[in-house]
Amino acid sequence: MSSANIQNAMTDAPDWVDGKRIDEVRFCASFLQSHPMVSVNGTFFTADGLVSDENLLKKEIYDGIKQYVTTGIPKKVSNLLEVLRMECCTDGLPLYQDRIHVANGTLFLDGGFSEGKDFCRNRLPVAYSPGASVPLAWMEFLSQLLNAEDIPTLQEFFGYCLIPSTRGQKMLLLTGKGGEGKSRVGIVLQALLGSNMKTGSIAKVENSPFARADLQNMLVMVDDDMKMEALTQTNNIKAIVTAELPMDLEKKGQQSYQGDLRVRFLAFGNGTLQALHDRSFGFFRRQIILEARERSPNRRDDPYLADKLCSEKEGIFLWALEGLQRLIRNDFQFTLSQRANANMEAAVADGNNAVEFMKSQGYFRFKADSEVSSRDFYDVYRLWCEDNALNPLSQKSLTNYLKQNESTYNLEYTNKVHIGGGRFARGFLGLELIQRPPL
Repeated sequence: MSSANIQNAMTDAPDWVDGKRIDEVRFCASFLQSHPMVSVNGTFFTADGLVSDENLLKKEIYDGIKQYVTTGIPKKVSNLLEVLRMECCTDGLPLYQDRIHVANGTLFLDGGFSEGKDFCRNRLPVAYSPGASVPLAWMEFLSQLLNAEDIPTLQEFFGYCLIPSTRGQKMLLLTGKGGEGKSRVGIVLQALLGSNMKTGSIAKVENSPFARADLQNMLVMVDDDMKMEALTQTNNIKAIVTAELPMDLEKKGQQSYQGDLRVRFLAFGNGTLQALHDRSFGFFRRQIILEARERSPNRRDDPYLADKLCSEKEGIFLWALEGLQRLIRNDFQFTLSQRANANMEAAVADGNNAVEFMKSQGYFRFKADSEVSSRDFYDVYRLWCEDNALNPLSQKSLTNYLKQNESTYNLEYTNKVHIGGGRFARGFLGLELIQRPPL
């Protein structure tokens, strides 16, 4: 800009320009009048929800000051952004679970609708259109992807993802052999949620110390290619799925802080989620497992299917809303088919073969007045594993499983099992061995 142009600009300069100096406080006050927003824990929110790309804010600031600043512009823009962050700082935004912030206003779950928009954590890029057409392409796609009795479960989970709530305490896994079209489900959910959905890896959430902070203010994280390797730990996943209190979050190079997470997990894969060490029912009860139907050999793929499905997003939103309302009426208990329950039982057995061993015959029997030491029972369990070509759990894992499920099997853990010679060891009352431990 020439000196003459700068001089002309200065003549009509706003009140936050003082010669060659910008009054940062006045600039930010003026900026917020034309760009209303708040800052929570350093993150900006507008009436349209989370500001996911701060570079857009920097561009707005740059456009506002470039007539009056000719040097050091990048540093000045960054400084103004930080002042802006402090100027509009607030304690927090409510986690509204009785309404959905949609593109054209606010939809209340009691049936009310307002075109007004307030500052919010999540605004969806889909309009509430009560007269939207039934999403025929979507319903046809689902009829090919899932068994009919499992479609209501997916409908309820889609609805569950519309509000920032973890009351359902479930994640959804959609499994199949491949090629069924599972990933289209994630694409459609992205159309409904926009920047409120994140794609990532469940394994990374569990293993990376910074992954949880990346999920703050998100409604859903989709893992569209879930790894089949067993998780080395499950603490983070279990805590996030059932989160009700603030959690400790950490960003790289920053002090950890307490923040709310209300993100749900949706994963697609060729198998179920397994843990290397966690054999507890608590890990599996947090999962809903739906199995995709096998792809018809006569099916012809449509390269434009995702576009056709997303074009029905207003109708799909109403379909998901129906699922949410049903879920709420059922106190956030998901509709699960016999097939889905069987999938869960199979996953439990696959992840912990002690479950199957405790149902086996010919190795031991339940008998109230009998007892067996933990060591002898483990040796018989290993024999069963060898007979069935299975890898045994560690002795500690088997013993912990039995201790956690004493009431299920009518057992009692004790340290007074008589093993002969006046010696006593740890074991269980209520078991009698049929096979003797191998020498």
